[in-house]
Amino acid sequence: MELSTKLTITAQEYLLQERNADTKSEYLNGEVFAMAGASREHNQISSNLVRLLGNQLLASNCSVYANDMKVRIAHINKYTYPDILVSCDPEEFIDEKQDVLLNPLVIIEILSDSTEAYDRGKQFFHYQLINSLIEYILISQNDYGVEIFQRQNDNTWLYSVFYHPEDVVVVNSIGCSLVLKEIYRRVKIKAEANH
Repeated sequence: MELSTKLTITAQEYLLQERNADTKSEYLNGEVFAMAGASREHNQISSNLVRLLGNQLLASNCSVYANDMKVRIAHINKYTYPDILVSCDPEEFIDEKQDVLLNPLVIIEILSDSTEAYDRGKQFFHYQLINSLIEYILISQNDYGVEIFQRQNDNTWLYSVFYHPEDVVVVNSIGCSLVLKEIYRRVKIKAEANH
């Protein structure tokens, strides 16, 4: 039996296709991967974060983007959609459409059962290839849990974790603070009785 040949497309073909698509896909070195939808909890956490960060950044030169802003990781020819990202002026985009950012400072991923291993592993490895990235934040949608990785001057990453509703996560690169109970406002926490 003959093996079928895997079809690949160029990044330019992907962008043209993606900009006209009704659904979102990510791209890695010729391959396109469809993205799944998000749960109510995921969407509520995302909305809370956009509001919390956006309010704190109103007077700054920084912007918060959720869901639809692509990021290009040039080193591995990857285009991906972080759940939330923050960038500050001067923002760099791939072209005049301004829908593919090159220099995020902060990337936030909201973990789900299907994406958690990837977001902690290969996705984080890929994000580390973005020279501008200073902070990578993982947020559980099932329990109070926020993890932050902060790039140090020697290119190592400092890890901190927060589990209590009153904990405050400081996002140093953009001068913002996030209280866990505000991140999880209107989200049913499965293990809330344990806190």
